[in-house]
Amino acid sequence: MCQADQLLDFLKTFECDNLYLVGDLIDGWALSKTFFWPQSHNDVIQKIFRKGRKGTKIYYIAGNHDEFLRVFAPQMFGNIIIEDTAIHMTIDNKKMLVLHGDQFDAVVNKMKWLSHFGSWAYDVSIMFNTGIAKIRKLFNLPYWSLSAWAKYKVKRAVNFISDYEESLLNYAKTKGASGIICGHIHHANIRDINGLTYMNCGDWVESCTALIEDKDGNFFIKTN
Repeated sequence: MCQADQLLDFLKTFECDNLYLVGDLIDGWALSKTFFWPQSHNDVIQKIFRKGRKGTKIYYIAGNHDEFLRVFAPQMFGNIIIEDTAIHMTIDNKKMLVLHGDQFDAVVNKMKWLSHFGSWAYDVSIMFNTGIAKIRKLFNLPYWSLSAWAKYKVKRAVNFISDYEESLLNYAKTKGASGIICGHIHHANIRDINGLTYMNCGDWVESCTALIEDKDGNFFIKTN
């Protein structure tokens, strides 16, 4: 259900020294059930490889949906470095720990069956979103996400996000990092907590967001 065309359009808009793919680029869970790989997905992969050939350092940080790649870490395939975690040094020389983030999700680690069920339920909600979006577009209404509304209206989900962010930052602190760059929970965000910086790049399923560091060392969330 990824927005491959929008991701490709985004990749065409910039050149960078380092490109971090923060997990779940390939949905191994879905592919294990039904193989679906349209040309648009090939176009995205080819564009990423093309950036590597032009000199961009590409780091593929495996996530829970593409965990099959973790057996290859650390390893380099062509111009792509597969890692479990990486260190990004910012322009102002701050050390940022980069990982997917599923390691800090108790449901993923201790109740994998529930995680798979949640993934299926999320896919179903995305299907509903597609229909809702088409209807709203007919009436010139802005995009509205059923799954996002449900996720952030449920108090337990909001508490989970807060705990998740703090757990990641505590881990970053033990590694001597100034902050964390992650994904996993599909919620793009930049916030400072107790002197450390938490940054989440979001996703390319609903929000279509990316985390960018500009030439002045400022981080911001880019929405496509």
